[in-house]
Amino acid sequence: MPEEKLIAEKMHIRCKIIIEILGKPKEHVEKTLNMYVDKIKNDSDLIVLNSEFSEAAEKDKLWAIFVELDMVIKGIPKLISFCFDYMPSSIEITKPEEFVMKKSTIEDLINDLQARLHGVDMIVKNQKNENEFLKQNLDKAISNVILVSLASGSLDKEKLSKSTGIHDKELEIFLDKLIKENKISKENETYSLVD
Repeated sequence: MPEEKLIAEKMHIRCKIIIEILGKPKEHVEKTLNMYVDKIKNDSDLIVLNSEFSEAAEKDKLWAIFVELDMVIKGIPKLISFCFDYMPSSIEITKPEEFVMKKSTIEDLINDLQARLHGVDMIVKNQKNENEFLKQNLDKAISNVILVSLASGSLDKEKLSKSTGIHDKELEIFLDKLIKENKISKENETYSLVD
């Protein structure tokens, strides 16, 4: 390999990077983006040459804000890590025009990528299991609240809604389920416990 070609793992890469945040309230979104940029500036492998913040704009009852960073990142591996750690919306590499990489560098990048993807996959699976567990328990709790409300006597949907704090449409889903399970009955728009 010719000496004049720089190896990508050691090469400094100049980039324009956009990072966006969406949330509320407005002040929190602005403060969070500033803290995010401060964290980037404190990373010794990242050099922020310039940062231009947009004004926060309201979109669908949330606030959107972005920052464009002109940066220098020390090597391809750090660029890949930056993408995982900071989740930028876009990256434009302005310098250099070409990269030369060793086979071992590409293997390391791919293996690191795979390890991170497996880690994300594990988090998603754990979150899905936890959400399913919470949903099942919440369904049981709501059903129990309905049954306890009906223990003192028959109620129509409006009174059940007031008693449980659950809106009519959502309540109907649970009432239909309890009727199918033969735990309650419905007669003349009034619900009762099944004996």
